Amino acid sequence: MTGLLPDTFGISTLDEGGRRFAALVRPDGDVVDVSEHFRDTHAILDAWPGSFETLRQLARTPATHRFERVRALPPLAHPNLLCAGANNKQHVAEMLTKNDFNQHNRRPGETDAQFFARNYAMMEKRAEEGTPFLWAGLHSSLAGADDDVVLSAVGAQHDWELEVAAVLGGTARNASPTRAAELIAGYVMVNDLGTVDLFRRTDIPWGYDWIAKHQPGFKPAGPFIVPAPFVDLSTTRITLRLNGRTMQDWPADDMVFDFPHLIAYASERVRLQAGDLLLAGSPPGNGRQHGQFLTDGDLIESEITGLGRQRNRCVRESADVPPPYYGAWTNAPTVT
Repeated sequence: MTGLLPDTFGISTLDEGGRRFAALVRPDGDVVDVSEHFRDTHAILDAWPGSFETLRQLARTPATHRFERVRALPPLAHPNLLCAGANNKQHVAEMLTKNDFNQHNRRPGETDAQFFARNYAMMEKRAEEGTPFLWAGLHSSLAGADDDVVLSAVGAQHDWELEVAAVLGGTARNASPTRAAELIAGYVMVNDLGTVDLFRRTDIPWGYDWIAKHQPGFKPAGPFIVPAPFVDLSTTRITLRLNGRTMQDWPADDMVFDFPHLIAYASERVRLQAGDLLLAGSPPGNGRQHGQFLTDGDLIESEITGLGRQRNRCVRESADVPPPYYGAWTNAPTVT
């Protein structure tokens, strides 16, 4: 019922009647309240890996709750979010082949298959010789695994991108990939929603604005942090359905840069902290690829092997919210 694999457990932040507590969840839905040992899930990550050994012992104790009778909150309340862009080989090669912004690189007479093969080869070369691309996120955009997704009145192309995120269990600065791998405490599912028609701007020289990725509730996360020893990314699959139709279904390890290299790169630009989330990028099958975006009443059902399940209903933003002052971009002339 949880989506967890046998002989594993997940770490959650749960709510029962307004009381929030850190918990361990077993695959059958039994819950063990661990708040006597950890004030919250951030405290668990702050003391990793010793916390993991404590949790392994607690996993054998009697249940205190049932998972279906509590509400799953975002597993971490205030993590830093570091998000990889253009990091799935298939997805990026498809975008470079089909999207308008790259058609000037198509050779005369080149078919889609030929153009795709060149673009995919470029991704493989980038994996060997290139550098990751990361952007920072806001924890105010996090939502629970079963919370509604509120579609902002600003913009119209609200899109999904289901991803695996690594959860860090230590701090680092200028970490090698080997050291970076040791920092991974576990993995969590995050749907990296965004309003894509707000990304491109013509009134500034650099042309892109990522803030529309962080609207309230646009990062459904969890319900579990699954400890790294329980997760094999080579057998992990990312699956998202919209109104019952499968939109994304792809291996999780089709990355340009794997987690150790993403973390190593991030550690050269920022000081990493325990509890930070590093999102690895989304596989193919987002809304722009399908020519379909999220609307009021849509149901998103997501699952990543061994990391649990999400079920999010899309709802229109409340009329009680004041009307926007700026609204969508007006596509003013480019500043030079």
